[in-house]
Amino acid sequence: MTEGNFTDYVKINVASGKGGQGSSHLRREKYVAKGGPDGGDGGRGGHVIIRGNESLWTLFHFKFKKHFKAGHGENGGKQTSTGADGEDVYLEVPLGTQVKDPQTNTILFEITKHDEERILAKGGKGGLGNVHFKSSTNQTPRYAQPGLPGEEVEVLLELKLLADVGLVGFPNAGKSTLLSVITSAKPKIGDYEFTTLKPNLGIVEYRDFRTFVMADIPGIIEGASEGKGLGHYFLRHIERNSTLLFLIPADAKDIYQEYKILLNELQKYNPELLDKDRLVAISKSDMLDDELKAEMRQQLADEFKDVKFLFISSVAQQGIQSLKDELWEMLNKAGAKI
Repeated sequence: MTEGNFTDYVKINVASGKGGQGSSHLRREKYVAKGGPDGGDGGRGGHVIIRGNESLWTLFHFKFKKHFKAGHGENGGKQTSTGADGEDVYLEVPLGTQVKDPQTNTILFEITKHDEERILAKGGKGGLGNVHFKSSTNQTPRYAQPGLPGEEVEVLLELKLLADVGLVGFPNAGKSTLLSVITSAKPKIGDYEFTTLKPNLGIVEYRDFRTFVMADIPGIIEGASEGKGLGHYFLRHIERNSTLLFLIPADAKDIYQEYKILLNELQKYNPELLDKDRLVAISKSDMLDDELKAEMRQQLADEFKDVKFLFISSVAQQGIQSLKDELWEMLNKAGAKI
C-alpha cells in the first residue's frame, strides 16, 4: 500500500547484462611469423544487486521507476585483452525487505543487515577468445564463443518494518498521540477514524542515552484479518516487533473485550504473533479520577491475568516514564537488539 511517501509493496522488473563476445583475432606483427590466435575473452554482463540500507525505511524510491537494466559486457580484444565487465546496478532497500516470486508468492530471500548484498539477476558470462581453443591439431582456430545472455526477472519487494515495539489498537485509541509524545516523530493526528494511513516509526529516548524503536501501526478493526478496514494492509509489520503494546482508551465500553478482539485478529492473521511479549496500556486515563481508576484496576486485575497493564495519558504526560521502564525491561528480557 502507498500513502504519501510511504510504500511497502512494489513489483519491479530487472534485467542483467549480456556477456561480451570472445575475440577470434589472429596475431599479426611484422617480425612474428604465424603469430597464431590471441583473441581475449568477453567481459561479464552486469549484475542487478539488491543491497540493504539502514538509512531507508520505505520502498518509495521504486514507486516511479520499476525497470532496471545492468550494462552489457564488452567484447574481447587482441593480445588476449579481456573485455570490460558490464556495469552492475545496485538497488538500495530498507532492512526487513523480502524479495518474493510474484507467481507463487514464495520468499526468495530477505535483506536484514546493512550493506547485505544479494544478486537478483546474474550477468551473462563472457565468451572465451580463440586463444583457448588452440591445440597441436588446431593451431589457428578462427572462432570464439559468444557471450551468454543475461537474465530478466520480475520480483515483488515487500517491506516488513523492523521495530522493537509495535503499537496495536483500534482507530482513535491514541497511538499516534503516544508516539508523538514518547518520540520525536510527528505523525498525523485527528479526531476521526483512520487518521493514520501509514506506519510511523519513532525512536524512544530512554535513560543514560539508550534508545529503542517504536512503530505506530494503522488502526485494526474487527475483521481486519479478512481484509476489512486498513489494518490488513499493515499487519505484516507487526510480525517483526519483539514486543506488542496494546493501546485501549479508558472510555472504551469494555476494555478487556477490545483486547480480546485485537488478539483474535492477530491470531487469525498469524498465530505466531501470540508468542510475542505483550503489554496493555489504558490510554486517555486523565479522564479518570483516583476512585474510578482504583475500581477499574481491581476489575482489570481479574481479567488481565496473563498480561501486565498500566494506565497512561499522553496529553497529561501521566505514566509515560513507567511505560518506558516496563517496555525497556521487556525488551531486555526478550533479548531484543536495541
